[in-house]
Amino acid sequence: MAGQSVTPTTPPIIIDVGTGYTKMGYSNNSRPNFIIPTIHGGRDLSKMTASQMKGTEDLDFFIGDEGIAKAPAYTPLNIMKHGQVDDWTLMEQFWEQCLFKYLRCEPEDHAVLLTEPPLNSPDNREYTAEIMFETFNVPYLYIGMQAMLAIAASWSNKEKQSLTGCVVDSGDGVTHVIPVVEGYPIANAIQHVPVAGREMTSFIAEFLKDREPTVPPHDRMVTARNIKERFCRVAKYPSNAFQMFDQDRSKYIETYTGIDSKTGKPFTCEVGYERFLAPEVWFSPELVSNEYMTPISVLIDRAVQMSPIGNRKQLYDNIVLSGGSTTFKGLASRLQKDVQELVDARLKENAERESKRFGKEIIPAHVPVFIKEHKRQDYAVWYGGAMLAQTGPLFYKQCHSKANYDEYGPSIARASAVFGDISV
Repeated sequence: MAGQSVTPTTPPIIIDVGTGYTKMGYSNNSRPNFIIPTIHGGRDLSKMTASQMKGTEDLDFFIGDEGIAKAPAYTPLNIMKHGQVDDWTLMEQFWEQCLFKYLRCEPEDHAVLLTEPPLNSPDNREYTAEIMFETFNVPYLYIGMQAMLAIAASWSNKEKQSLTGCVVDSGDGVTHVIPVVEGYPIANAIQHVPVAGREMTSFIAEFLKDREPTVPPHDRMVTARNIKERFCRVAKYPSNAFQMFDQDRSKYIETYTGIDSKTGKPFTCEVGYERFLAPEVWFSPELVSNEYMTPISVLIDRAVQMSPIGNRKQLYDNIVLSGGSTTFKGLASRLQKDVQELVDARLKENAERESKRFGKEIIPAHVPVFIKEHKRQDYAVWYGGAMLAQTGPLFYKQCHSKANYDEYGPSIARASAVFGDISV
C-alpha cells in the first residue's frame, strides 16, 4: 500500500466530486482551478436510430456548464445523488474530461487525490481504483475521506493541527454531521439528512412563483439560486428578525435584477422574508420535508453524544463547517448558540438529578461549544486535499501505488491510510 520512495516532480491533482459541484485543480494552488456543476450531458441513445449510430457515441458528451448549455440535444444528468455515484460509466467519462479537457494533463505523470463521502462502500473504492489505475494509468492514488480533509482545511497556524473534530458538511444535495477522531469517522455516530442547498433554492423558487410574476418560469430556479447566494443569511433570533422586517419592510427588502435567458430582457423582483426563511430549513426541516423533522443543531449534539465519551469535549470544541451551503452569514453564531443551549440544558438536568440523589447542590459543569468557520469553507474538502498532497514523501507514503495495484489488484483500495502528525 505504501508508495515508492521516489517522489514525482509534478504536482498531485485534487478532484472533489460533489453532488452539486466538482472542484478540481493542482495541489500547488490555493484554490481550485475549476469549479463546475457535476453534470454529464450525453446523447439519448434510445432516441437514435441504427443509421444515426456512428460507433463513437461514448465520446460525444459534455460536462459541467457545457453539458447544461447543450440541452435539449444532449441530456444533462446528475452523476451524483445524495453524495453517492449514480452511474459509474458516466463517472468515468466525467473524470476523463476533468483530466484531459479541463486540467490538460497526462494522468500517468501525476498522483491523483479523490474524495469520498461518509460510509462509502469498499466496492465503490475498488471501482474508483480500477478506473484510475487501468483507464488513466495514474502512478499514485489517494482516496481521502471528505470529513478528514475538511478538518485539515480549517487549521490555522496558531493552533495544534488535530484531525479530531465534528464536521458539518452541507453542499447542494445532502448534509452530513460527521464526528472524526484522529482522522477516522465514528461510523455509528454519523448523522445524515437530504436537506441542503437544493431544498433552499426550491423553497425560494416557490415564493417567487406565488409572489413575483415578473420572474420568467424558465429562469425561476436560476433566480432563486442567485437570491440564495447573494442575499440570504441566518438569523440568530428568527422571531426578532421577522419582527424587525415587519416594522420597517423598506429597510430589509432587496431588489434582484436578472436577464431573461430567452428574450434577453431584464426583469426585477423583490427579495423579502425568504432572505431569513430559506436558511431556516436547517433548523425547521419540516418547511420542506414531511419526513425529516430534526434541526441541524440537534443532529450535531446527537452525533457528539454518540461518540466515545473521552472525545466529546474535544468534538464540541472543534465543530467545523464545510461546503457551499455553510457559507451563510450568521450560521456559525446561530449554531454555536443552539448547540450550547442543548449542552447546557443537559448538564443542568444532570446536576439537578445528582443534587436530589446526594442531597446537596451540585454545580453544573460547563462544556464550551465552538463552531469554526473560515474563508475556504466553500471548497474546504478540496483545499484540505491540496494541503495534504503538499506534504511530499508523507503523502506518497499513504497513497496506493500502480505497482501495488498490479500486484494485488483493486482490493488494496478497500482500506485508506490516515495521515499522522502533519506540518504544512
